[in-house]
Order: sequence, then C-alpha cells, then structure tokens
Amino acid sequence: MSVTVTSYKNLVGGEWVDSTAGETMEVVNPATGEAIAEVPRGTGEDVERAVAAAKQALPEWLETTPGERAELLLKLADLIDEHAEELAQLESTNVGKPLPAARDEMPVCSDNLRFFAGAARLLEGKSTGEYMRGYTSMLRREPLGIVAGITPWNYPLMMAVWKLGPALAAGNVQVVKPSEQTPLTTLRFVQLAHGAGLVPAGVLNVITGDGVPVGEGLVKHPDVRLVSLTGDVETGKIIARTAADTLKRVHLELGGKAPVVVFDDADPAAVAEGIKIAGYWNSGQDCTAASRVVAGPRIYDKLLEELVPAVESLAVGDPAESEELDMGPVISKDQQDRVFGFLERAKGAKVLTGGDSNGG
Repeated sequence: MSVTVTSYKNLVGGEWVDSTAGETMEVVNPATGEAIAEVPRGTGEDVERAVAAAKQALPEWLETTPGERAELLLKLADLIDEHAEELAQLESTNVGKPLPAARDEMPVCSDNLRFFAGAARLLEGKSTGEYMRGYTSMLRREPLGIVAGITPWNYPLMMAVWKLGPALAAGNVQVVKPSEQTPLTTLRFVQLAHGAGLVPAGVLNVITGDGVPVGEGLVKHPDVRLVSLTGDVETGKIIARTAADTLKRVHLELGGKAPVVVFDDADPAAVAEGIKIAGYWNSGQDCTAASRVVAGPRIYDKLLEELVPAVESLAVGDPAESEELDMGPVISKDQQDRVFGFLERAKGAKVLTGGDSNGG
C-alpha cells in the first residue's frame, strides 16, 4: 500500500517558509519504517530568521494584558479539543504509540493550556522592606523576552504545549524546535492555530531540524533569554554549559532512572500489574518509566512468578492495525540498539522472557 508523504514548512514571523538551504528531511512511521512526511532541515540562518521575527513581535506582545493572553490560550485549548482525533491519529503514527494512549494525551494538552490561561491572570508582585528612606520597594514580575523550547520525541505535542503555555501566558514570545523524529503534531497544531488566526505573527515560531545547528543555534543566540529542554541528561549538560556563555536561564527536564522497591509484605500480583504499566507504557520510552526492580528476599521468587506472565501478556504491534495494543514499536533502530545494549551489559543476569525483537 502506498503512503502519502505530507510536506510541511517552518513557521517564522507568521509565514510558512522552507529552510534557507532548501533542504528537507524525512519523518518516518517507526512501526513500518516508511516515510510519512518531509520537513525543512533547518540551518543557523533559519534560527537567526526566527529569533529576529520573535524579537520584532515582542514589543507589541509585551503590551497585551493578562486577560488577552488568557483568551488566546483558551482558544488554543478549544482548538486541541476540536481536532483531538486528528492530532491523536497523527501522534500515534509518528511516535508509534497505541492510538488510545495518544487520545488520552489530548485532554491533558488542552487542560494545561487552560491552567496557564488562569495563571496568566495571577501573576503578581509583592511589597518588600524599604531599601532606603523615602522610597517604596516592591517586586514586579516581567517577561524574559524570547524563550526557546526544545521538545522530545516521546510526547511531542504535550511537551510543546507545556512549554508554549507558560511562556505565552507570562508575556514571552517563543521559538519551538520539535524533535526531528516526531515534529508532526506540533506542526499540525500550529497550522491549525495559524489558520484560525489565533497567534499574532512572530509570537510563536517553529523550526524543524537537527539538534546541531538548530537547537545549538537557539542556545547560543544572545537574544534568547531562556532555553527550556525536555531531553536526555547529556544534552541537558551541553545546553547548561553553552547557555552559561550568554548568561541565559535554562529549564531542564531530563531523563531519569525510576526504581520500584518491593517489600516482602507486598501483593506480588498487584506489583506485577503496576510494573506492567509503569515499565512498558509508551514502549518504556518515558523519563519516569520503571526501569529497575529491587525486591525483598522473601517476595523475590513470588514476584517473578507474577511478573513474567504479566509482561508476556502485553499486546505488541503496529498501532495502525489494532487499537487493542499495549505497546507499539520503539522510536527508531538506534533506540532498539540502545535497549539491546542494556541486555548485553547485564552480566550475570538471566533473561526469563523476551530478549529479542518482536519481528524486526
């Protein structure tokens, strides 16, 4: 069956534009390996263009009231609700997650925007002790200016919303760099917002491309005042070091290692069911996924008796073929190799189930 490849462009200053280099990159469905879209391969010049557009939009956006910004976010939330099924279908195809899981994310996205719509009206300063006689001292919160959001591939739309919501609510303008592997729901959401005339030109810009040069360019740019990253620890370290050169703020949500500690008096069946969800949701591609189990000596064997069949009961496959799945594929061949690397380094461990790919 032939697959239609959809072409997308960057949003810069309210206009849909190609990369300045004229190059594109493929976006694939991880379940099939087939190309489903092509997006611009951004350059350093594209970063300059997007930041310049944001800078031009900033003075007018700074003049907006909290009420005006709240109204925009509420309309964006309604837009997600209105197009929830389309966005969920696209998220499922691009990320490879089961469709019901993608559907569950849509209300979370719109709720986040509604939360920050309310928060926009609650930004407040406070009076402080006087610095010197004859003066009144107070704290006033001001927007930072241009904020860069760099989002991951595992929850692309949710993470984009979580970054643009607070940024716009506080009166900032933003440049979003979605993951080069899963940019499609972010681009489609912004297409819908742009088509509805909701976001003023330059207030929200989106550039696709690789971490270098696009992400790096945003982190190094002197006009960008804060970089928010959701990603892995090594990338977070690089961004923190690089951002220090221009004294910009960083907001880092990085990968974690979540242990499950099981005491001897726990219910083995209940624990196994919990690990089945916590360890394998979104194919285990989650910064808070259960990644190790530490069990007491008396429950250890009983837990294994429950856990092995629980894991074996997971329904795995192509999300396009069934909505009754627990897991889809991992995001890429590189990610699959990384998972196999854990097994190769687990010296002395015994594989009780799995240990191989599920058909490729």
